[in-house]
Amino acid sequence: MRMEGKVVIITGGASGLGKAAVEKFAREGAIVYACDMDVEGLDNLKKEFSELPGKVIPKRLNVTDRPAITELIGEIKSEFGRIDGLINNAGVTRDALIQRMSEEDWDLVINVNLKGVFNMTQAVAPVMIDQGYGSIVNTSSIVGVYGNIGQSNYSASKGGVIAMTKTWAKELTRKGAKIRVNAVAPGFIKTPMTEKMPEKILVALEEKIPLKRIGLPEEIANVYFFLISDESSYLTGQVIGVDGGLVI
Repeated sequence: MRMEGKVVIITGGASGLGKAAVEKFAREGAIVYACDMDVEGLDNLKKEFSELPGKVIPKRLNVTDRPAITELIGEIKSEFGRIDGLINNAGVTRDALIQRMSEEDWDLVINVNLKGVFNMTQAVAPVMIDQGYGSIVNTSSIVGVYGNIGQSNYSASKGGVIAMTKTWAKELTRKGAKIRVNAVAPGFIKTPMTEKMPEKILVALEEKIPLKRIGLPEEIANVYFFLISDESSYLTGQVIGVDGGLVI
């Protein structure tokens, strides 16, 4: 087991990409804090992953709630004395053309997708600096690089995640700590978000993708794992596109 005893926090861990990542890390022996707002989804994790070699610890957490984040990080530090990895995976969408997008929908997406990543990283970074190492993975999107119609808020948030990733990769190593920060930019992946899309749109998308299919959550989880693990020990400040070749 390549992650035995390592402590990893995964936000948005109750479904989609996050759930696949929780399973991947637990299979490799990690102690995984699966954080999410979905209480039912978190309860299901206990049942589904209870037999895996690692330990899954479900935690209800809103990444916009800074006091709750501080409390969680304190709990983890007290219990295990370390945080090896953080995956900032939690995210939401509220799509609309710019003429129709409400301020509330703009604020929600920016607060969760951008400020939530900032909140989590700001809380975890001091622990990693003190221990002298760590790996942080931020979930961006190809939309954060190339934009998309009807997603001003989402593309802005995911573009901001990339900018923060590159900044933190420089900041967090200034005093010699071996802290790596990278981003993953998924394309269209089979998750609850894409399952809401009309079938004809999904078929059209698949035709545009060189590999001719929508990606699977497990394929993103594999990249998360690589970036958190020592297998990527000389990789930092990078944006890894996982999109089946949609953007080349």
